[in-house]
Amino acid sequence: MICALADATDTEAFGGKAVQLGVGIRAGLPVPAGFAVSADHVEAVVDADAAALTELQAACAGGARRAVRSSALGEDSGAASFAGAHLTVLGVRGAHAVVDAVRQVHASGRAAGAQAYRARLGLGCTSRMAVVVQELVDADVAGVLFTRNPVTGAAERVIEASWGLGEAVVAGLVIPDRYRLDTTGRLLERRLGDKDTAVRRSVAGGTEEVAVAVGLAAAPCLGEAELAALHGLASACDRVFGSTEHDIEFAFRCGTLFLLQRRPITGG
Repeated sequence: MICALADATDTEAFGGKAVQLGVGIRAGLPVPAGFAVSADHVEAVVDADAAALTELQAACAGGARRAVRSSALGEDSGAASFAGAHLTVLGVRGAHAVVDAVRQVHASGRAAGAQAYRARLGLGCTSRMAVVVQELVDADVAGVLFTRNPVTGAAERVIEASWGLGEAVVAGLVIPDRYRLDTTGRLLERRLGDKDTAVRRSVAGGTEEVAVAVGLAAAPCLGEAELAALHGLASACDRVFGSTEHDIEFAFRCGTLFLLQRRPITGG
């Protein structure tokens, strides 16, 4: 089954990530448009089922660049985040490339790191993999936002951000800028990083690492307006998800904020 992301409501079919993004879209949060591919449909694609392949290729017709993200059943739940355990493929161009990316994401559920994470949490050794396919936000700045300090446990917004796509932060390619806000949005700390590399969309498809101009590497990538927008997004997530515990991935493009992923903060 393939459905618009806004219509993804069944975690047993589409996984937690897709369902939470669907909740966000229906509530008016700035989630990029896309569609959800059920675990059954992903398995059919992996098995080269002709009807499943045709439906997936039809869903991603057109020239838009896309982000293909894991949405394994049980992922992004209150018990297990699987943050970083499964693959995300960015800058995907063309229907055939989307099919290949879906297969790569599916395979990542059987990778050693994902298996070790499941074993540590006492989960089964196999993971059924649904997939989210979204329009790629060609970010000027991107990063992560926690609404609880991951080190101290304090109730505050901790933001890490860098130039370009968020993979530079998530993959540890740079020392990102780090900001702390209190729960009213007041700036508590700003610590500038060394952001000498950016991950950018590649003209040929996919992404590439590029050098950041010397003057920007140590310059703040978020200003007052962006920090206020992120505080507002966190507060909106409080209302929408009925919780104050959020692990958010975000991007800014031409000053507009996008919510790429939202999961509950977990202990593992």
